[in-house]
Amino acid sequence: MFRLSLQRRLLGVTLLTTLVALLVALGAMVAYDLHAYHKGWVSDLRAQAELLGRSTAPALEFDDTHVASENLALLRLQSKIRMAAIYGPQGDMFASYAAPGVEARPPASAGPAGVSHVDRDLLIVQPIMQGRREIGRVYLRAEYALYDRVLSYLGIAAVVTLAALGVALLLSARLQRAVVQPVLAMSEVARDVMQRQDYSRRAVKATDDEVGVLADSFNGMLGEIERRSREVLRLNQELEARVQERTAQLQASNEDLKHATEVAEKANRAKSEFLSSMSHELRTPLNAIIGFGQLLGGELGEARPERRREFVDHIVGAGKHLLTLINEILHLARIESGHVELSLEPVLLDELLAECRQMMEPMAAQRGIALAFETGCGQAVRADRMRLKQVLLNLVSNAIKYNRPEGSVRVSCGPEGEGLARITVQDTGLGLRPEQVEGLFQPFNRLGQEAGPEQGTGIGLVVTQRLVELMGGRIGVQSTPGAGSLFWVELQASEPLPLPALETRSASPAAAVAPEGGQGRAPATVLYVEDNPASLRLVEELLRPRPDLRLLSAGDGRSGVEMAREQQPDVILMDNNMPAMSGREAQAILKLDPRTAHIPVIALTANAMPDAAASGLAAGFYRYLTKPLDPGQLMEALDSALDAVRSRRPG
Repeated sequence: MFRLSLQRRLLGVTLLTTLVALLVALGAMVAYDLHAYHKGWVSDLRAQAELLGRSTAPALEFDDTHVASENLALLRLQSKIRMAAIYGPQGDMFASYAAPGVEARPPASAGPAGVSHVDRDLLIVQPIMQGRREIGRVYLRAEYALYDRVLSYLGIAAVVTLAALGVALLLSARLQRAVVQPVLAMSEVARDVMQRQDYSRRAVKATDDEVGVLADSFNGMLGEIERRSREVLRLNQELEARVQERTAQLQASNEDLKHATEVAEKANRAKSEFLSSMSHELRTPLNAIIGFGQLLGGELGEARPERRREFVDHIVGAGKHLLTLINEILHLARIESGHVELSLEPVLLDELLAECRQMMEPMAAQRGIALAFETGCGQAVRADRMRLKQVLLNLVSNAIKYNRPEGSVRVSCGPEGEGLARITVQDTGLGLRPEQVEGLFQPFNRLGQEAGPEQGTGIGLVVTQRLVELMGGRIGVQSTPGAGSLFWVELQASEPLPLPALETRSASPAAAVAPEGGQGRAPATVLYVEDNPASLRLVEELLRPRPDLRLLSAGDGRSGVEMAREQQPDVILMDNNMPAMSGREAQAILKLDPRTAHIPVIALTANAMPDAAASGLAAGFYRYLTKPLDPGQLMEALDSALDAVRSRRPG
């Protein structure tokens, strides 16, 4: 089959090349000849019509049909002219002529001037001019032999093509004997070598041309393969003996190593999972334990001072010890896992949902979507406030974008089992099919919405899932095609901090905590930029016994920068982990602004890594305090910053 296939291919290429060359050459020749024939025949008929018009013009002028008929009768000498006619100035027939044997007659009236084809005849109508005045028209109809020429050319082309293909067939047979057969012989040798693994076979060299060189190269390759095969066989025998010696030794140690590796990997995974999950879990209550523990130590009025101090020392000591342990665990976990650092704190869901509603209502109103947030669930969860807000905004935004016109979105929260809280986002969109749900949390998978009107990258839900899992929660979806989808997020429930309610949370001077008392000089102004209400309340309580301090608050970095420019506080306390603008970004803006560059900025952050503290101080923070806050360190940092500010004031 291979021999026949190769021969047929070579024969086909030869014949096809010959055929194409012939067709191109014959086509060009025929086209040129037919074009020249058409042009010459049209030119001859035009000249004949012009001559006939000139000779008939006097007869038209004197209305002499006899002379005109005699002039037309001379056309009998032109055997190809089938009929002719002279028409008067009004288009009526003046004289006509028809060749013998032609039954058709010219039309009664002259048609438009020009050249046309009628029933394989060539028709020319040409005006007869007397000066610039048309006095009649000449009608000539002659045989058009172009079609006959085409048929004759086709016959000639067929004969020439057959003759050329015959010659090409003979040449191809000779070429196959010179080229194909030696190649096929080498292929037979190669096939035999592969089947029998006998590298001593050699191909026969029949010629001294390139095919002969190919045969020599092929034989040389076989010789080299034969030599190397023998060498490899020898080496394999030597290696086999060595391997057998080592195998017995390795088999004994492999079992021990396998067992030790499994134990080590299991322990390492367990350690990493424990460090990553427990570090944030243990760190969450520390701020309340240390801060409010010291506050409670001052409010137990009926207890003996020694007893109160004992309780406080136990809480503070245990919290500081646990904080040291957590810092070490975080440092190791960060190196091993590379996870995003989160600040896990009790987050009131009602407050967070209210903020999300305020941000999402303009988008929902613009798209005509009814947005409903259920409030009053009274649940708190352990989460990073900024990251959880990012998760909810992404889910609500998707529910609005991929909803149906005049649809609705319902957001609710509540308890879910023991120690859990669930947040649900339900829409009335088109819903998802089961295969779409399976690919929902895959990166860059937009579930067929690539060509839709909504822009997106397809990684929002993937990021949302990772954030929820990093906060120790779960995310899932329930969807029915045509009825909508319900996304849910489950997080660990937490007891809300028992803090007194604030009268207002506005980031403006009116929301400042006015000092009680304050004698002597005017109280110093402290601006606290913090997005977590619990942390803000704690600092308020810590500063309440200080009548010499006046506290202002801002809920994010941008409003904090604006308030610092307007109020010109003496000291700024700055949280680092905030939405929209981080504390470091806000501090950099304040340092570049001449109006606020002189204000000391103290960082209050949950990022307690040593490198983070060093980089923060290098960036320009006056002090770098980590949460849970040490009240003594906070007061010392504030007093030091205020002393530095007062020392720079004149007088």
